[in-house]
Amino acid sequence: MNETASESGTPSDVFAPAEPAAARAGREFAALARIDRRHAASEPQRRRHVNQPMITPHEAVALTVALAANPGLLAEGEEDVDRSDLVAALTLVARMRGDLDVLEESLLSIAHGRGLTWQEIAFGLGLGSTQAARQRHERLRGRVAGG
Repeated sequence: MNETASESGTPSDVFAPAEPAAARAGREFAALARIDRRHAASEPQRRRHVNQPMITPHEAVALTVALAANPGLLAEGEEDVDRSDLVAALTLVARMRGDLDVLEESLLSIAHGRGLTWQEIAFGLGLGSTQAARQRHERLRGRVAGG
């Protein structure tokens, strides 16, 4: 029996293990596309969870990184990212990480509460076992409760 060739011209073997990083990247793109299509198709939908007159820590850090890495994004007359901007962004990283812990712990609790198995949760997180997913949830719960 002949090996079949993929579109890229390289042989494909249905019995070869999948490349985990490529599979994860594909799932991440599909996840973003799904949530965007279903819940963030318009600007008002995209911004409805943000009721703040000020930029969020995540947005501030992401913006600082983007502008520092690519000064061509600066608007005409906008000042370059300086040392103080970088220190300010670094100051926000711990807050950003804490906010992410709260979001992840909430999502894990909601997912499990709605009947997702630890195996499904582990798959979604890219973890190798149900035990790893449970342990992650416990660690997050401890950090969020202690925070």
